[in-house]
Amino acid sequence: MRKLTIQAESWPIAGVFTISRGSKTKADVVVVEVRDGDHAGRGECVPYPRYSDTVDGVIAAIECLRSQIERGLDRATLLTILEPGAARNAIDCALWDLEAKQSGCPVWQLAGLSEPHPVTTAYTISLDTADRMAAAARANAQRPLLKVKLAGPGDLDRVRAVHESAPRARLILDPNEAWTPEIYAELVPHFPRLSVELIEQPLPASADEALADLPRPVPVCADESCHDTADLAGIRGRYDAVNIKLDKTGGLTEALHLAAAAKVAGYAIMVGCMVATSLAMAPAVLIAQGAQWIDLDGPPLLARDRDHGLVYDGSLMYPPSPTLWG
Repeated sequence: MRKLTIQAESWPIAGVFTISRGSKTKADVVVVEVRDGDHAGRGECVPYPRYSDTVDGVIAAIECLRSQIERGLDRATLLTILEPGAARNAIDCALWDLEAKQSGCPVWQLAGLSEPHPVTTAYTISLDTADRMAAAARANAQRPLLKVKLAGPGDLDRVRAVHESAPRARLILDPNEAWTPEIYAELVPHFPRLSVELIEQPLPASADEALADLPRPVPVCADESCHDTADLAGIRGRYDAVNIKLDKTGGLTEALHLAAAAKVAGYAIMVGCMVATSLAMAPAVLIAQGAQWIDLDGPPLLARDRDHGLVYDGSLMYPPSPTLWG
């Protein structure tokens, strides 16, 4: 008989993490453990207010499935009874991990994938004044890929400052839905000569239809506009890439489906994360193997990570140990 454990945890961030929606100093996560005899699988999710998730709400949603999980709920059935989102992510990843522990086979083999290898992740420059973002960029100028949080007014100065302070770094820009079509049209011609190679979700998801009629000299990536496979049809003509996050897809199972469908539809792939511990990043490493852009820097942004966390060598991140996940 399985036993389900649900735990809310808070992990301090190193300093303050700021985007256009606000600032935070801790990462609030929910961890699910599904134990079956001597084996236990774990999954971690981040309840995100932008998606109307709260810690209490996610715990309640998981608790509603307690009896089914403990009676042997499988991943395929989970997809049919719980909507995509953080709660399903934690359960799905815990079930993958449990199966790996029980079978003695790593998740990549269970999923029919190639063995994962180290990948290069972006490192995020938090939103601030141009001068402070320049200082943060100088401190990380050796990293090959920086993700720059933006907010609208003053963004061209911010991007120029980061580029001048880290001239060899490639840049991903992320306004988190803060731009208007007018801001986009004004700024985007400047970006190709500032080492910008991707713009992530510049307009609100509710108003992104304008992107179909705007120039895209730099590829534009859907984040809030694409959660799972069902969203692909609605973003056609507006985006060049999709950002796959397990807290949006509702776990690794749907993330694998989305990655395959997006590639068939001609989209480039970015894999992203919320600020969280290595347990949340570990399943996404499998999606990262086929991604053009990787943004799995949650643990380096924390003041501390959990035991047996992912190994980061600068911006190079290594696949998880079986002790952590998978």
